[in-house]
Parts: sequence; C-alpha cells; structure tokens
Amino acid sequence: MAEHDIQHLTTPLSEALVVSVHAGDRIRLSGELFTARDAAHQRLVALLDAGQPLPIDVRGHVIYYTGPSPPRPGMIIGSAGPTTGSRMDTYAPRLMALGLRGMIGKGARSLAVRDAMQRYQCVYFGAVGGAGVVLARYIKHAEVIAYEDLGTEAIRRLVVEDFPLVVLNDTHGGDLYETGQARYARKVVSS
Repeated sequence: MAEHDIQHLTTPLSEALVVSVHAGDRIRLSGELFTARDAAHQRLVALLDAGQPLPIDVRGHVIYYTGPSPPRPGMIIGSAGPTTGSRMDTYAPRLMALGLRGMIGKGARSLAVRDAMQRYQCVYFGAVGGAGVVLARYIKHAEVIAYEDLGTEAIRRLVVEDFPLVVLNDTHGGDLYETGQARYARKVVSS
C-alpha cells in the first residue's frame, strides 16, 4: 500500500469520521489520546456506577491500552506498546455509550464489544505489539492526569503525531482478524 493510501486522522474524532474508516485501513493518528488499562478502566466504571463524574471526558476521544515504561533521562516516555484489548471488554461498552470514538490495542475483541462499536460508532485500532520503543517515537508529550498511584497504569494524556495504526474493527461490523484469516486460508488452499 502506498503512502497516499494512508489516512491521516486527528483527534477528537467525529462520528462521521469514524464511520468513514473500514477494517484494514491504514491510519496515521495525530492529536490527543488517553492511556488506560485494566485497573484504570475498573475505576472509571466504578465511578459511573456511583453516579460520579469521570476524571477524563471521553467524548470524541481515543483510549490507548498501554502502560508505558518510565522514560529514560531526556525522553518523553518509555516503551509504549499496546496491551490486549479483550482485557477491557467488560468495561469498553460503558465508555462507548459516553461517546468514546476509538480504542487502540492488540488482539481480537468480543462479540459484545464489536456490537457496541456498531451501536455507539466507535473504532478499534491496532498497534503493533512488541514495537513499544518504536511507537514511543510518535509520542510528543505525556503527562499523568489521573490515578497516579497506579504507576505505569495511571491514566495519561498523550499528544501523538502520525501514530501508525490499522483499523481492526469498524462501525460496520468489519473485522480484520476474520477477513485476514479468510484471505490467508484462500491463499494457502490455492497454493
């Protein structure tokens, strides 16, 4: 795929923009992201259950499932690779209902989450696992904004520039894991 086939998106993401992308699309994302993993998601949903406001406004935003390592001297952030998205499947639909437009992780999502993505117009982006040091180069600013006691799993606000992603699940029910496996199986059978 040529560079011109890459779509450049900037956060916050509108519903129309999210609907325009499809599973398999290559994306370069710029703007603001929030980081959150299991422990932070658990706290966010506990606040919702208690009728309390969240420490972040997820409307139009993207949550990156990462727990970056501490930065070395002179660096903005340490290694910042994706964690497995299914670990947040219990919590993700609640945040999508509040207007979350994107999630970044690795691995397949549950049927319930894929259905919620269609219902609430949210996209699941994939980042390359094992490439956290390379991905950190696209992060231009990082600051802890909630749950500092969680250490690497604290919620951070990141500013990214041309962060490389692929759409894994879209708002139309497209699933790159399913279509990719089917495409591979056809190639193996015809070989």
